[in-house]
Amino acid sequence: MPVIALTQGMGSLAQDVAEQLAAELGIATLQHEVAERVANKMHVSKSLINRLRAGKAGPIERLTADRESIAVYTSEEVLEAAAKGNVVLRGWGATSLLRSVPHVPCIRVMRPFDKRVDWLMKELDTDDRELAESEIRRSDQSNATRMHEQFGVNWGDPVHFDMVLNTDRLSVDTCVQQIKALLARPEFAEIEASRALLQAMALHAHVRAALRAHEETRNVDVLIEGGGSVIVLRGIVVSTAERDAAEKVAAGVPGVTGVDSQLRVMASSRLFTSTKVT
Repeated sequence: MPVIALTQGMGSLAQDVAEQLAAELGIATLQHEVAERVANKMHVSKSLINRLRAGKAGPIERLTADRESIAVYTSEEVLEAAAKGNVVLRGWGATSLLRSVPHVPCIRVMRPFDKRVDWLMKELDTDDRELAESEIRRSDQSNATRMHEQFGVNWGDPVHFDMVLNTDRLSVDTCVQQIKALLARPEFAEIEASRALLQAMALHAHVRAALRAHEETRNVDVLIEGGGSVIVLRGIVVSTAERDAAEKVAAGVPGVTGVDSQLRVMASSRLFTSTKVT
């Protein structure tokens, strides 16, 4: 069940690569659906999610945006899709979220700035090069900021990828064939251990999202661990009520068969307005 994580960059032709790769392997792609699902969970419009991610949101929207919820629900969507397998994941932090899973190749698809500007001018049917340059820079800055805030990485740094493909020198078809060849290498064989790791990561993401979705636990920030269906909650909570609520919500997540709670309650919670991780 192949899983491939690709970067997303405006004009890089990553979408073309993802679509051809998925077609040749007979698997699905996941990209645009994430915004709709995250928006539904947050009870906001899909367009707001897209504006925030593209760097087009207004000042008020940026100030009031619940970025933590966006990150939590985005991670849940990506990891759930990856755990099911047979998917090409483009953007949404997939290359960072899945970097620790041995059988998932993380690929950067890139292209020189000028060529990306040429692409956008053609897409927009405009001869306003300054407009196109501004749009590409804005998109790049938005991607870089989001990746740094959510994962603490420099977007595009090649050390975070297994392969970097330049679509200025390589055709889309060549990129696809290179990725397929990488998938066939023993380093990316899907074994039981890597499959179990991915399943555990997806379950932890579901628990994190469930905690975020409940009013009593939305500000709980604890570690979620464990390698199977029994999860471990570890950290500090401000009250026994918060601890009990976190344990109950976690236990109710489909796929969780047990909760090993190692949550500790602060002796005095006056200095804390939300949970702190140990």
